[in-house]
Amino acid sequence: MIGYASRTGTRRNLDALRRAGWRLMVSAKGPLRPERFPYALDNGAWTAFQRGEAFDVPAFEKAVALLGSKADWIVLPDIVMGGLASLRFSLGWLDTLRNRPQLRGAHYLLAVQNGMEPQDIAALVGPEIGIFVGGDTPWKLATWARLAHERGAICHVGRVNTVRRIRLCAAAGADSFDGSGVSRFASALPPLDLARRQPDIEGWLAGQRP
Repeated sequence: MIGYASRTGTRRNLDALRRAGWRLMVSAKGPLRPERFPYALDNGAWTAFQRGEAFDVPAFEKAVALLGSKADWIVLPDIVMGGLASLRFSLGWLDTLRNRPQLRGAHYLLAVQNGMEPQDIAALVGPEIGIFVGGDTPWKLATWARLAHERGAICHVGRVNTVRRIRLCAAAGADSFDGSGVSRFASALPPLDLARRQPDIEGWLAGQRP
């Protein structure tokens, strides 16, 4: 799996991440500097939600203008815990972004929320549009990953900061994940990177069963 770390300006941590082959997750609500890493672009909705703020349209627009064309993928704007309203919101933005010449060939991820079912998005998912599974939705993780792969798309899991969650992502078939722990603490990287590279899934799962 590909590991994305939340963007950090700490040189020590950046050097460790670069040596380990991780990428960066750059948020529209943070500094728009990918630090010469391959990167993906997050829309900033989760940060706004945590702060009790509305989605920051100007911040997202600025991030897309500066970094969207070279991002591995862009997380479509969403409504955290918004169910089908979030889907409608994301699709409105998809239509907007698709019409921008500088984003020709861009890839997008659609955030799935509690209240959304695979049949709600199956017709939308494909090589251009993958699936982003939020960190609070371990429910149906394998189902979302299977749907993505059946449609030729990728499945990414957000807010993954423990070995256990990395193993769960690998067992479900996720293609990538992101987390902030390795960005804040260089000492957190070795065990998480080992889990990313060598997920002994069957053995680990067997140890979790009663």
